[in-house]
Amino acid sequence: MAFRQDTTELGDARRRVEELVCQLPGGDRAFNEPWELRAFAMAVAAYHSGQYEWSEFQLSLIDSIKKWEEAGVSENPAPWSYYEHWLEALETVLAGNGALSDAALDERTKAVLSTPKNANHHEAHREPVAVDPAR
Repeated sequence: MAFRQDTTELGDARRRVEELVCQLPGGDRAFNEPWELRAFAMAVAAYHSGQYEWSEFQLSLIDSIKKWEEAGVSENPAPWSYYEHWLEALETVLAGNGALSDAALDERTKAVLSTPKNANHHEAHREPVAVDPAR
């Protein structure tokens, strides 16, 4: 059975992300948690939509990691997480250029945290799903 190659724009985007993921350090499994892949994809999507320059993001990521290292083990009770720094760098560049305000980030964080743990796409939903009309 032959598979048809996905030639859509979405397929191209997926291939670019897969290529970037394959180039990441960390062996076969670059992501330990689903949110890490989402953080990675958000940063790539924001870059491709012109929200920031990649060099801005790189410098912000370096700065986040440097601050963590300088704080030392005594001030860092949480274990090392590359994607925590990745997410912090993304938040910093988006907030720095006005694409994301602290208030909007706080509001969305509260909304996510108030969502029941079983209300995700990995489990069956018993409530009807609302679909927004085409925009």
